[in-house]
Amino acid sequence: MGWPFSLHAFDEERGSALFTGIVQGLCPVVAIEDATALTQVFVALGELGCELQPGASVAINGVCLTVTATEPSRTGFDVIKESLENTNLSSLETGTHVNVERSFRVGDEIGGHILSGHVAGVATVDDIEIGSNERNLWFAVDAQWMKYLHYKGFVALDGASLTIAAVDHEGSRIKVALIPETIARTTLGTVAVGASVNLEIDAQTQAIVATVERVLAERG
Repeated sequence: MGWPFSLHAFDEERGSALFTGIVQGLCPVVAIEDATALTQVFVALGELGCELQPGASVAINGVCLTVTATEPSRTGFDVIKESLENTNLSSLETGTHVNVERSFRVGDEIGGHILSGHVAGVATVDDIEIGSNERNLWFAVDAQWMKYLHYKGFVALDGASLTIAAVDHEGSRIKVALIPETIARTTLGTVAVGASVNLEIDAQTQAIVATVERVLAERG
């Protein structure tokens, strides 16, 4: 498969690393410090913090962030204004748990789908359907993104790779069905109606839709 990304880790302002959308840990935020034009977020990564070096890329709730501090019990990330304004990282508090995934390395198994950690915006939990061993979530999505969201297509919510179970184009909504593993291991297992999650659109779907639109426009 050809990937539309370079297999190289960049920092938040220059680009991003690659991720697979398989959340590796649900980790607590242990400190938040305001600095000039950014916020410093410290997360207790546990074993996921082993051998991390400053400059490494980690997805926090699906947002690609650069490690700026490594300490025995916590790892620090600088979150710039752009990320604060367009993701749910602005609502983090000490004690909040976040989805964590370290960047993909060539040769790793891809259990989800290729992600860049570039969030399109936030989606809002619109309805929750709870059944036997399942938790179905409806998300209200900004209308501009709906053309990229299709039944059985890929989407990443708070960094978790998920398959779209239903699409409501008229209501600008999508539904995902969570299995017990996802419920237990990610933020999506506890979100309530009204909560915001980070939305990343599948890059290949975006490219295909954009190409088709351009060809149709050129044909007039």
